[in-house]
Order: sequence, then structure tokens, then C-alpha cells
Amino acid sequence: YKRDVGKGIIRIDPQVIADMSLKTGDVIEISHPAIEKKTAAILYPGKGKDLGTNTIRIDLSLRRNIGALINGKVEIRKVIAVLADKIIFAGLDESVEIRKPNLLVRMLFNQIITKDDIFGFKAMGRLIEFIVINHLPQADAVRVHLDTEVSIMKQTYKEISALEKRRKTYEDIGGLSDEIQQLREIVELPSRHPELFKRMGVDPPKSVLLYGLPGTGKTSLIRAVAHESKAYFITVRSPEITSKFQGETEANLREVFKEARKNSPSIIYFDKLDVFFPHSEDNSSSESERRVIAQLLSLLEGLERDDNIIVLAETNKLKNIDKAFRRHGIIDREIKLKLPNCQGRIEILKIHTRGVPLDEDVDIKVIAEKTKGFVGAELKALVNEAAILAMRLIQPQFDNETPIPNDVLPKLKIRMKHFFSAIDNMKPSTSN
Repeated sequence: YKRDVGKGIIRIDPQVIADMSLKTGDVIEISHPAIEKKTAAILYPGKGKDLGTNTIRIDLSLRRNIGALINGKVEIRKVIAVLADKIIFAGLDESVEIRKPNLLVRMLFNQIITKDDIFGFKAMGRLIEFIVINHLPQADAVRVHLDTEVSIMKQTYKEISALEKRRKTYEDIGGLSDEIQQLREIVELPSRHPELFKRMGVDPPKSVLLYGLPGTGKTSLIRAVAHESKAYFITVRSPEITSKFQGETEANLREVFKEARKNSPSIIYFDKLDVFFPHSEDNSSSESERRVIAQLLSLLEGLERDDNIIVLAETNKLKNIDKAFRRHGIIDREIKLKLPNCQGRIEILKIHTRGVPLDEDVDIKVIAEKTKGFVGAELKALVNEAAILAMRLIQPQFDNETPIPNDVLPKLKIRMKHFFSAIDNMKPSTSN
């Protein structure tokens, strides 16, 4: 109904209201089980024409929040909405700054809020959209009242989502238990237990180089270390720091180390360190390249224990790294990431099949045995390929113009035959 638009109202078939012992004003959770999205709204009864039709009516905003189509099927249940102490918003596509955030409180007064709900407001002649990042207290739903505190994050939702996707923990990495242990000793031990090194009269390692084939998990491991250690993290990439103007690249490098000291404990991560040495193999480095290498050597040699800085670097091309970097005192430790063995592949496959619907006939151990030579990135791609093959088989059961029938999605699972087909379609990079 037009008069309900923007008010967070759900209209329900009066017969359903009676059958579920509901009443006007109840808070109803609406969920799309196929994609596990939820929102909530205030209940009002549908009109006479809805009686006995098993129909609900919600506006475009609520449908968008759960990804539902007109005539699609959803599930409903009664929930309790507690008064909101605080709601944290972020701009959906653009960063938004509001001088008086509590204006949102007035606009949303008495609205029912759930995490990930999207709201649009017109300002300066255009539509600005916000998404709910979180709310306090934690509950199925909260209700906005005049004392609700509102905050708006500086980052956009897209930026926050990108960070979440990149964030790794040690539980997200398989087949690298030895390498994880080595890195934890280097990164975490000195900051948490400096007395150990003081007692032994030795300096903790200040720099580590990870090397190995592409896809073996170097970047993921470094991201996990950064996240778990809670250290200030700076990523250095050659294209972003290199300048065509004389002396500017060296100045940029000095600024990186200055920032790291200011925010210690910190980690400086050199992504693809070999790119900084484009001509190491043929000794044809230009004068400017030699100055950059000399500056980086000087900065690494100048690191002191009290700086509380760890330098991590990774490369797929160890032979391209200038020999001066590989002597002790510059790179203190080199860690090779090897191809995962069968047990490692089992661990990796279990990680990448978390939350993936697998048929009972799927045997991860058998898949691991048949994927010798696959690196972690290729095992992830294998799971994706098997999922696509499984989806392809059910496509004849629906068309793109109508919602997928509710009885089809629960049957969608990856079977062993899909993994076998995917393995046949893939060739590990190590076989080249």
C-alpha cells in the first residue's frame, strides 16, 4: 500500500495473523532463507482481498534488505525489538559526514532496525543511502527512540566489506602450521615477551622474507599475522611508491619507515619485493634504481630493537632479489612456503568448503589425494569450479524471469562427481 512506503510496515494475510496468534504492532522478522538475509518490520493486517491468500505486503526498501522479488517466498516469525542504545551507520557507496547525526534519529523514530538494513534519505537534491553496520544492544531487532545514539563511520560500506574480505586469521590458512609457528615467533614473541631476548642477550629478528610459488599462501599468511598481532600495518607496493622524479622514491621510502616508527609496534609489508629489483639478473640497473636499493638497504640496516618494527616481504622470484639483501643483518630470516602435502590439502579444502553445501558422498581425503601438486589458490578455484558444475545441473528446473522455487535450493549440493569433473578440467601450475 502506498501509504505504508518508508514506514517499515509489513501487511500480513489476516488468516495467517490468526493462525500464528499475532497482533497489530508486533515486530515481525522477515527472512529470505535461500540467501540467509533478514530484516524486520511492524505488523499491520492486510485488507480483505488478502484474506486466505497466504500473502504479505512489504515496500521496495524492505524487499531490497532481504533480496526478495515480488511474488517471491519468504519466512516470517515474531521477534522482540529492544530499545536501541546505539546504531552505527556507514555510507553505502560514498563517505557521508552529517554534522548532526541525531537528525537520523528523528527521521527513523520508532522504526525497527536490524543489521545490514539500508535506508535512503534525500539531501541536497539527491538520495543518500546508509547501511546499518551494527547496533547495541545485540538483539534480533532494535527500535529507534529519542535517546538512541547514532554514529556514522568514515569508511564506506564497500571499503569496510573489502577490508573484511582481505582480513585473515590463522584459522583461515591450511597446510602451513610450521610456517605460522615461525612467523609468530618472529612477530609476536618480541613484543609480548621481550624479557626472553633480554635474558639471552640477543636481538629479535627484524625482517623476514617469504618465498615460494604463486598461490602457496604468502600474502594470506602475512595478512593473518598482521590481523592477529594487532600491529600497525603498512603495505608498500612498487608502483605506488616509485616516482619518475629524482630522489622522490627514496623520500617515499623514508616516509614509510617514519610512519612505522610513529605508530609502533608496526609491520611494514613489501608486496612482491622482486619488483623493486627489475634488473638484478643482468646487472643492468640504472643509477636511479641503485639509489633506491641503497636507500632501502640503509633503512633496513638502521632498524633498532627499540623501534619495534618488523619488515615482512614476499616474492615468487627469489633469484631476482639483490644479493645484498639476503645477507644477515638485512633479511634476518627466509621462510620457504612449500607445496602442501596431502594433509595440508585436506586442511585447505576444509577451509574453502566451510558453509558450502556438500553431499554425503563427498570425501575430502580422496579429493586431496587426487590433487597432488595443487597450491592453495588452485584448491580454492577447484571448489568454485565444482560449485558452478553443481549449479549448472539444476538450471533447467527454473528460468531467469521467476524466483527459484523453494524446493529446488535445498537440493543444491556439490557431489563427488562435480569435484572429479573439476579436477579433470584443471591442471596444477606446478605441472608446467
